[in-house]
Amino acid sequence: MSDNMLEEVFIKRSQQKKKTSPLNFKERLFVLTQEKIAYYDYDFEKGKKKGLKGFVDIDKIKCVEIVIPEDNAPPERLFPFQIVYDEGPLYIFAKTDDIRKQWIHKLKHVVRFNKDLMQKYHPCFWEDGVWKCCQQEVKQAMGCKVLEMRNGGFSTGSRRKSRKPLPPTPEELPQEKPSTSLPQEPPKQHGFSVGMTVIAEYEYTPMAPQDLELKKDDEYTILQICDANWFRARDKHGNEGYIPSNYVVEALNGLEKFEWYCKNMNRSQAENLLKSENKDGGFLVRDSGRYTGKYTVSVFTKGIGKLHHENLVQLYGVCTKQRPIYIVTEFLPNGCLLTYLRESLRHPSAVQLLEMCKDVSEGMAYLESQQYIHRDLAARNCLVASNGTVKVTDFGLSRYVLNDEYTSSAGSQFPVRWSPPEVLLYHKFSSKSDIWAFGILMWEVYTLGRMPYERLNNTEIVHEVTAGYRLYRPQMANDRIYSIMTKCWHEKPDERPTFQDLVLVIQDLLDNLH
Repeated sequence: MSDNMLEEVFIKRSQQKKKTSPLNFKERLFVLTQEKIAYYDYDFEKGKKKGLKGFVDIDKIKCVEIVIPEDNAPPERLFPFQIVYDEGPLYIFAKTDDIRKQWIHKLKHVVRFNKDLMQKYHPCFWEDGVWKCCQQEVKQAMGCKVLEMRNGGFSTGSRRKSRKPLPPTPEELPQEKPSTSLPQEPPKQHGFSVGMTVIAEYEYTPMAPQDLELKKDDEYTILQICDANWFRARDKHGNEGYIPSNYVVEALNGLEKFEWYCKNMNRSQAENLLKSENKDGGFLVRDSGRYTGKYTVSVFTKGIGKLHHENLVQLYGVCTKQRPIYIVTEFLPNGCLLTYLRESLRHPSAVQLLEMCKDVSEGMAYLESQQYIHRDLAARNCLVASNGTVKVTDFGLSRYVLNDEYTSSAGSQFPVRWSPPEVLLYHKFSSKSDIWAFGILMWEVYTLGRMPYERLNNTEIVHEVTAGYRLYRPQMANDRIYSIMTKCWHEKPDERPTFQDLVLVIQDLLDNLH
C-alpha cells in the first residue's frame, strides 16, 4: 500500500506472556505505517502476505532499542531489536545490522512525540520469568540502563542522568522556515495546539533573523504550528519568532521542569527507581493511576526497622544481597495466634481471651498513632510469645499514610473475609478498615480459630456484608464482648471506634473481671 513506510521479513520471538510458555521463533512480514507496526503470515513461494497475526499502535510504543544477542546465538538471530509497549517487549531479529539500524531509525522518528517514552530500558532479553541483564523478576520492572533521547529519538549514554532529552545540535535543525501563509486555525498536532503555553526545556540561540530565543524554563505561547519541526511563538516580553518544536513541552501544571516529576511512571516503576537510588528520604511525584488530575508522592525510607512496641514483632534486619531474601525478626516460640487458638488452648479463661484482644489492640493503637495502616490484620498474622503475649506481625500490605486513607490500585488483592464494605466495593483502606478487621480477629479469638463466614465463598461474602449481614455472637463471648465486635463492624467508617478507644474499653472489662 502507498502509506507503507517500510516492509521486511523478520524473525519474531514469542512474547512469553506466561512464565512457563515455551519460546518459539517464526518468520513474519512486518509492515510499518504512520499508525501501527503490523506483522503477518507470509507465503514465501508466492511472495505474498497472508493473515494478520498482530500489531502495535505507534502511539503505544514506549521504547525502540537494540538487544544484546543471546549467548551462542545462531546467525539468523545476531541482530535483535525491541519494541516496548504496554504489554511488554516485542523482540524482532533483523537479517543484517544495516536493516536493523534502518528500522530503529525510522521507528524512533515516528514515535518521537509519544507522551510516555521510557527513561530506562532493559538491554537484554526477558526470558523464563527474569530479565537477563538485571535479574529482576517482574516483567514490568523499570529498565536497568538509562536511555537518553536526542532529536526526538533515543540514544544511550553513561554520563548524563537527566530524565529530559538532549537538544538537537544546530546543524540538525532544518534551516528553511515554512511559509507564514498558513490556515488561521491549524489542526492540533502531536499534542500541541495554537494558543497553548509551553515551557522551554533547553536554551536556543536564534540562527536566523526570524527565530525567537529560548531560555530554559521560560514560558512561551504558540501562535502557529508551522510543521512538525517549527512553531511560531511569543515570549513573555511580546517578542515573536520561530522556535524548534522539540525544545519545548506543554505547560500543563508547571511540574515538568522538575527532576522529581515523573509523569507517566507507575507505582512499581517508582518503587524500583527509588530502591535503586537507595537514598533515605528520596521521593518522586507521579500522576495518579486512579484519579485524573491527582498526584501520588512515592517516598523511600529506611525508618520502618524504627517502629517499636511490645505488641509488635520487632524487625531486626533484612538480608537482600542475594536470594533468597531473609527477614530477621524476634523469635516467638508459640507460633501464630490462629494455630495457637486451634491447637494449644483447651479451656481458656475469659481473662485469657480478653488479654489476647487487648495485646492486639495496643499494638494496633501504636501503629495508628504512627499513621500506619496494616491492611491484613488477622489471627494468622499475629504471633504468641512464650508468656502468652500476642504481637502483631506481617506488615507486607502495610502503608504509611498522611491522611488516614489509602486507595489501592484496581486489581490488587486483599483479605475478603476481614474486609469492610468500603474495601470490598472501593478498595479504600484506612485505620477504620483495620478496626473492622480487629472485630473479625476478636471473633476468631472467641471461636478458638474458626473461619469467618465459613459457609460462604468470597463472592457471597461481598454480597452479604455490603447488604448488612454480620457474623453471629460466639458462644464464649458475652453481650459486652460481642458489642465491641459489632461496633467495629459499623457500616460507616467514621462511626467505628479508634484503637485507642478499644484499648480503654477492653481494659475496663479486664478490670471488672479481675
